[in-house]
Amino acid sequence: MRRFLWPALLLALIVAYPLVFSTPFLQRLGALVLLYAIAASSWNVIGGYAGQVSVGHAVFFGCGAYAAMGAYAHFGLSPLVGIPAGIVLAAGIAAIVGVPTLRLSGHYFSMATIAVAELVRLVVTNTDYLGAAVGLSGPTVPRNVFDLSFISALPYYYLFLVVLAVTLLITWWMANSRMGFYLRAIRDSERAARSLGAPTSRTKLYAFMLSAGLTSVAGALYAMMFGFVDPESGLGILISVKILIMAALGGAGLLFGPLVGAAILVPLEEISNSLLGGQGAGLTFVVYGAIIVLIARFQPGGILTLVKRELERRGRAPGKQKALQAGASHAP
Repeated sequence: MRRFLWPALLLALIVAYPLVFSTPFLQRLGALVLLYAIAASSWNVIGGYAGQVSVGHAVFFGCGAYAAMGAYAHFGLSPLVGIPAGIVLAAGIAAIVGVPTLRLSGHYFSMATIAVAELVRLVVTNTDYLGAAVGLSGPTVPRNVFDLSFISALPYYYLFLVVLAVTLLITWWMANSRMGFYLRAIRDSERAARSLGAPTSRTKLYAFMLSAGLTSVAGALYAMMFGFVDPESGLGILISVKILIMAALGGAGLLFGPLVGAAILVPLEEISNSLLGGQGAGLTFVVYGAIIVLIARFQPGGILTLVKRELERRGRAPGKQKALQAGASHAP
């Protein structure tokens, strides 16, 4: 029973959070934590489990955001209709981009994804159909509930909570399937995995496409919550860096690692922006850079790995003490 007590209490706290902390700022903060946890969990599929560090996931985030806003701006449909289109578009781009870039490894793959993301951002910025530098807007006044345009952050919080639960369920299923075992083998040593017969190229491509599709859902939800998207908010490199750091901070390759990272980083960013009056954009990059250095230097496995190691150490300590006492009692 003790094993399930703390997870049950944590789940109850997450569900009750917007009702207990009912101020608009805290409700919005909770919704943003869940939103970025969805994006970071999506990145975790390829970056955490497969070890392919993408710094261009803003492309897929933007696919979902632009598809949702484009459904309304060009066709007068609910932005909700754009979600499937965003998933297909993101998965298609991942398939096209992934074939050449996934042949690269290490920082070469990361640099290739940055280049693709910047290229897409420049193309969108100069495309009038996509709003160019101004971007696209959603419905100013909600026509029905399917527009997902709410004044309060409370409905968004529970909507994002459901989507996050589905995302984590998909990730858990993938991690415990044959595909998950292949991905972990690729992360440890791709050459060894290939020598043992694992279809490394195909598995990485499937993971990249799955990660892209899930990330596009996060982008669509972001656009519907804020009511617009432009090249900076939908395709900026800061989005890619942010979700990467969240996953790494909490624990890349762990199911709940991105959620822990989002729960730390999003409040830190929102509170700092509130205190600085929105003038701390440059400081944000400094903070993100410092976090990357600290993670790489002191705890590459993330916070959850550190917690797990500490709990295991404490769990072993009583057993060792009893063994020493038993040995002392039998000593002549």
